[in-house]
Amino acid sequence: MTWHNGAEELPESDWLFHAVPGVGNVGKLVVDSLVNKHDGKLIGRILHPDLPPHATLDSDGLLTPPCLEIHTVTLPSSQSVVTLSSNFQPLSPAGQYEVASFLLQASKDAGIGRLLILAGLLAEPGSETVHVVCPSKEDSEAMEKIGLEVSNEHPSAGIIGMTGLVSSLAPTFGQAATCVIAETVGTSVDTVAADRMVAFLNDSFELNLGLELDNTKETAEKLRAFFDLDEIAELPPEYDKSEPDSQAFYA
Repeated sequence: MTWHNGAEELPESDWLFHAVPGVGNVGKLVVDSLVNKHDGKLIGRILHPDLPPHATLDSDGLLTPPCLEIHTVTLPSSQSVVTLSSNFQPLSPAGQYEVASFLLQASKDAGIGRLLILAGLLAEPGSETVHVVCPSKEDSEAMEKIGLEVSNEHPSAGIIGMTGLVSSLAPTFGQAATCVIAETVGTSVDTVAADRMVAFLNDSFELNLGLELDNTKETAEKLRAFFDLDEIAELPPEYDKSEPDSQAFYA
């Protein structure tokens, strides 16, 4: 873990929004758009040896190592929230477990009110449901108390990767968490599903994220450029570019 801009730990906050690459990159679109729209302040980078060996250029054109970035974001309501997003997640189950455990312990220590883990679920065209999934009875009761229906059927196949680990391990660390999953047709960057998720978060959790469809579209263009694997310099020959949904990018 490396801290930036004077931070030495996660700040106390009501919310931490978590998203990593996955189906439609729905959650990642929302979180990255929050950071881009509201000039999020980078406070930390989680580093791990099991992250793919892929350095990227930051907004200043400087090379940064593979990492998961943590920002603080001030919403239009003046509420400060914390975000975690990444272009990668660890390639090994052990690495994903270690990073998830570190994040949950840090969140608990900081007094984060609730983690909102955002993701997409592959569905047929025209399916527009946003599912709420909880890892404990206490979390379910908290969601039902504010009028949300907690799904006990979807996603029927479960959740893999960092998204599944952070969500399901949260009760082990005593950290409140809720997974919000928007159905998507599964295009690489689904701005329509992301906009639907934004509306759901605003309405369900009385948030004012200050995002419109144009914001997510702008972020989507950056993501499309990144996930065009032909753009990657010095791609290892053993990496199969014909499988963009390989383990490196699943959520």
